[in-house]
Amino acid sequence: MPIPEFVAALRSHVGTDLLWMPGVSGVVVDDAGRVLLGQRADSGQWAVISGILEPGEDPAVGLAREVLEETGVKVVVDALVAVTVTEPMEDPNGDRAQYLDLVFACRWVSGHPAPADGENTEAFWAPVTDLPPMSDDMRRRVEA
Repeated sequence: MPIPEFVAALRSHVGTDLLWMPGVSGVVVDDAGRVLLGQRADSGQWAVISGILEPGEDPAVGLAREVLEETGVKVVVDALVAVTVTEPMEDPNGDRAQYLDLVFACRWVSGHPAPADGENTEAFWAPVTDLPPMSDDMRRRVEA
């Protein structure tokens, strides 16, 4: 997974210490009522599309950017539907982070899902009634 430049700069000062990061997740729904999911390259888990905000970036703008970068899908961000705090996570390189995650409901505008930037190995539309296996945290985001 590519590390944003500002995170790499922080890591040069704090090493692998726990970073508190602003994150965004999008529950993107198409005209058929299906949810956009990606299969994460780092864990193989199915998830809604998410990412880290750049410094000073508006959360809705950042989420639309992340969805486009990761899947090639353009969205309209409609509403903030949940604010959660993730459990602390540790990357294989030892970097630790915990996220304040803003979950948004989004509508598909255009584009066909495909893994676009290496963060996902698959991207597709899943019926809400037939989601692939995913973490409880991701299911809660979809339910929100």
